Amino acid sequence: MGTSYNFEQACGKVMDSAYRREGIGTLGEKTLHAVLKHYFEPDESCHEIKVGSYYADILNAEGITEIQTRQWNKLRGKLKAFLPENKVTLVYPVAYTKWLLWINEETGEISKKRLSPKKGSAYDIFFELYRIKNYLDSENLRLCIVYLDIEEYRLLNGWSTDGKKGSWRHDRIPKDLQKVIYINNKSDYSRLIPESLPPRFTSREFQKASGLSLSKAQTALNVLFYVGAVERVGKERNMFIYERR
Repeated sequence: MGTSYNFEQACGKVMDSAYRREGIGTLGEKTLHAVLKHYFEPDESCHEIKVGSYYADILNAEGITEIQTRQWNKLRGKLKAFLPENKVTLVYPVAYTKWLLWINEETGEISKKRLSPKKGSAYDIFFELYRIKNYLDSENLRLCIVYLDIEEYRLLNGWSTDGKKGSWRHDRIPKDLQKVIYINNKSDYSRLIPESLPPRFTSREFQKASGLSLSKAQTALNVLFYVGAVERVGKERNMFIYERR
């Protein structure tokens, strides 16, 4: 997927003023979503196709592709309807490098971009995977994690004095594609286990290796255990000891 139409072409298509006027906004579509849709399928006749009671982002010879940045719990109905008869690819964009730009709603002024110290990670997907855990054992489901450099525009409408804390995200503009990771089957989930971990490890060690919080590390291991990528081989105090399968 994505080989017949490069990322720069997809960005150019979406950022064209005519398309933004006629396409984005008609469906309330955000720029990041639109760019990825054109990257994975440049033929717009394959976009927003009704399948049963739902609309698929993409339907082509490879099956259905859904692009979802968050709230994967909203995908449960689609997955229940799509998976029995279709190959489904879930695309998860990760902001590997992010520049922040702030919009003053009163004046329309946009700040100079500032590099965010936070780097996105493939491990961030576990929180969303937990929300659709019961569908992860389907042979018709695969994941696609896309690392992107992104400019994020936020409104200065937060509750803090400077308007930044609690602010709303207005849009995200992808600037460059870094890499793409596919999880095609259960064995591929091993790619989401940090290589620096010892053969046996606890959730605390997974936390340190992944950079996640402890609760998110425990969620990650819950998912990895469910798909069979790790097994529980003992306990250390109140924590399970895990081993790669």
